[in-house]
Amino acid sequence: MGDDAALQEGGCPNDKNLKNFWGNSPEDEDAYFEQQGVRGTRSFRTSPRGLTLFVRSWLPPAAAPPPRAAVLMVHGYGNDVTWTFQATPIFLAQHGFACFAFDLEGHGRSAGLRAFVPDVDLVVDDAIDYFDSVKNDPRFSGLPRFLYGESMGGAICLLIQFRDPAAYQGAVLVAPMCKISDKVRPAWPIPQVLSLVARVMPTLPIVPTADIMRKSVRVEAKKAVAEMNPMRYRGKPRLGTVLDLLRVTDCLNRRLGDVRIPFIVLHGSEDAVTDPEVSQALYREARSEDKAIRIYDGMMHSLLFGETEENIAAVRRDILAWLEERCDRRVEIQ
Repeated sequence: MGDDAALQEGGCPNDKNLKNFWGNSPEDEDAYFEQQGVRGTRSFRTSPRGLTLFVRSWLPPAAAPPPRAAVLMVHGYGNDVTWTFQATPIFLAQHGFACFAFDLEGHGRSAGLRAFVPDVDLVVDDAIDYFDSVKNDPRFSGLPRFLYGESMGGAICLLIQFRDPAAYQGAVLVAPMCKISDKVRPAWPIPQVLSLVARVMPTLPIVPTADIMRKSVRVEAKKAVAEMNPMRYRGKPRLGTVLDLLRVTDCLNRRLGDVRIPFIVLHGSEDAVTDPEVSQALYREARSEDKAIRIYDGMMHSLLFGETEENIAAVRRDILAWLEERCDRRVEIQ
């Protein structure tokens, strides 16, 4: 397709009113999935706390062999599981993995005030409940389960594994938010002042930070594509969300040595949103016997969308190789 060809060159379709991240043809999402050789499903589910969540899956075609593993995916702040995020689960489904994700509270099509996440621990509860439903589905029961998280989603994956490290065979952590970069973190005394205001107005969108998307995406034309996402949150971060993310990332930064799950952490050296040095500290300090790290020179925060297609392909290869090796190792053990 012409739109795809433009993106392959690091460009952007000329149409500034894209219906989908891949362009306007085919317009129907199911037709696009069929064209890509995967099956897609979408539905809503109610979490134990009564929150309506939008959930999706991307599966190998029905005629393909059974899935090699289930990859349970968590998106980042301000994003959702459609538009650009789903390019990665589509890629993994093309290689035999069953992928599952949901829009976090206040994101995408899930319930809640836009981009308001007052308690990340409750989001972790939502994720565990949904991921357990996948485990209990007869179609996927017995499959090895891997966590996958981007940015804030990486932090959520680490919090999930703290609850039950043995429940998952590994985690793919893409630019995980174990610490918010000082380049976007509000400077003293702003956090102290905002914490006082947040006690009475936690939903107020006034935190003074730069546009995260523009600090995440390297290819200029792709910024236009990301901007067209109808589900992307464009406002300033809300007080309650930022304060809880600061709480969570400070906690994670102190608990790097408690991580035991097998993992691969991938980070761009020029990431201005989350700190690549903390990913290096995670690799050094984690007690995991099986751990790997990839730091991509010159790459930014959005490793799987915002870079050139050549760079994205390199990151995808590393993720796929890591997952395949652990699936093959499991088969050999059995």
